[in-house]
Amino acid sequence: MGELFEYAVLRVVPRVERGEFLNAGVVLHCATKGFLDARVHLDLARLSALDPEADGAAVLAHLEATRLVCAGGPGAGYVGLMPKSQRFGWLTAPRSAVVQPSPVHTGFSEDPGEALEHLLRVMVLPPG
Repeated sequence: MGELFEYAVLRVVPRVERGEFLNAGVVLHCATKGFLDARVHLDLARLSALDPEADGAAVLAHLEATRLVCAGGPGAGYVGLMPKSQRFGWLTAPRSAVVQPSPVHTGFSEDPGEALEHLLRVMVLPPG
């Protein structure tokens, strides 16, 4: 059955007032394994389809900041010094910004890293 994990999909909402979004990453936390990590993939063509004026480099920088927070340490600022479970809560708190988390979902896996890669393939990467 595996260990319980929690995850959220990272959504890019280039024009918040329109509510249209593009899945661009996944953050996964497994407390029993001491695991917190994120994977990101920004499809610039899809982003441009939602908003031709979107700054892809700035959006990617925000997504990559998620990975810094997961890794922890002073390089991620104050939040990087929090315990992993609190960092996950901070990353998945609802917000009205260009990068937004989905609701938190749960699953079971023996290997949270493998589960994270699977979720990236299924939820973020283009089909095929």
